[in-house]
Amino acid sequence: MVKNPVIKYDTKNLLHGVYSHRYRSLDQQNIFNAYASGMKEDLELYGNELNYFTTYFNVAYCIMLIPSQIIITYVRPSWWLPSLEILWGIITGLFAVTTNAKQAYILRAFLGLCESTAYPGMITLFMSWYTPLEMAKRIGFYHSCQGVGQVISGAMQAAIVRSLEGRHGLRGWRWLFIINAIITVVQGAAGYFMLPDSPHKPNPWSFWFKKHHAEYALHRLERENRVDMKPITWAAAKRTFTTWLVYVVTAMYIAMVCGTLGYNYFNLFLKALRNGDGSLRWTVEEINLIPIGGSVITVVFVWVWAFLSDFLRTRWILIVVQAGIAIVASIIMIIWTRNPDATPVAAGYAGYFLTTLALGTAPLIWTWLSDLAPQEPEERSLTVGCAIAGYYATSAWSQVLMWPASQAPYCSSCMLFKYGSRVNNNESRGVVQGVKEDIAVVDNVEENKSASKREDEVA
Repeated sequence: MVKNPVIKYDTKNLLHGVYSHRYRSLDQQNIFNAYASGMKEDLELYGNELNYFTTYFNVAYCIMLIPSQIIITYVRPSWWLPSLEILWGIITGLFAVTTNAKQAYILRAFLGLCESTAYPGMITLFMSWYTPLEMAKRIGFYHSCQGVGQVISGAMQAAIVRSLEGRHGLRGWRWLFIINAIITVVQGAAGYFMLPDSPHKPNPWSFWFKKHHAEYALHRLERENRVDMKPITWAAAKRTFTTWLVYVVTAMYIAMVCGTLGYNYFNLFLKALRNGDGSLRWTVEEINLIPIGGSVITVVFVWVWAFLSDFLRTRWILIVVQAGIAIVASIIMIIWTRNPDATPVAAGYAGYFLTTLALGTAPLIWTWLSDLAPQEPEERSLTVGCAIAGYYATSAWSQVLMWPASQAPYCSSCMLFKYGSRVNNNESRGVVQGVKEDIAVVDNVEENKSASKREDEVA
């Protein structure tokens, strides 16, 4: 008799995925923390290099994502996922020895290639193990670890700046990449033994996974009228792209994720603030710690939305509610950027933290997809891949236009609401006392000229 088999899946399969996703998010988020903690000055990143770091990563991620989703149906996930995780851990460590932006661009591209398989691959695995009433909570728990990764990255960078800055001649931001790399490689190696693969073809290296666990999992799939993961063929791909589901899910995912991306640039907003005497409002440590509040809110509400989804047995209603919250946050930021003098500075902070309430749509979208295509594992896998690839393809160019790092904190061509550009300007005008606006504009023009000159020299 199988005792608590679902708990067994949770404590091994899900738990490994959770840790892996947390460290993957950590490896993605650390570039923002490092940039705000000395990397910008050390590597002379005075243009839009931070945006290009994201662009190179996103393009590579997008290129490799769908091929990886196909590969994972032919190669054991317990071999494919951990191997790439170890590789991206090594690449993360190489950031510690970068000396210019071009080196970082190359590393970010290879990082995107390796990381592209992790999130969609685990989502596809979960769809083979959990029932509809279990799915949202598990995917929500897994997805929330992105926020946990942001919390850890901010706290870790703050601790490193305080304790390891200058140790052995290395700046604190370089130590951040080294420590991230060690953690990621160790976690990746554990995946060879923790991931159970699929119920039909269990991992022989997974010592905790017994034959009766696979039999019980197959019984659960049959009971719920679901089909396990199987190799993707041309016929399955054609069938997927001739239905409406892949296009609706992709459009919905891109809209919800891209519409709330501004929160990633909150640390640039904080870094630009000045007191009345021109001194920095926040220290480097505080710049890394303050955004943690938003990440905590994200983690909590991803769980809230997921539990409500399974409890109420609905997906789309909660997705619409979160979209409404995101719209309200956008309206607040639009009003603030258009009327900075008449709008309280607190509105900027409120808009940022309110946005984090609406970052729990992805688990509901994937669960809804699983509900709508229980007999089509190939369609589920390809749809997940297309949706995420579509987001990264859109983000690769849109974030450069919407949140140009070179214009933070001032922006002459804002696009609606920006946490890293016009928002910063408004915040500065609300905080800095005794500094004339025309002086600030002149300073900004000079800074942009210098940035352009540096970019020309690099090119």
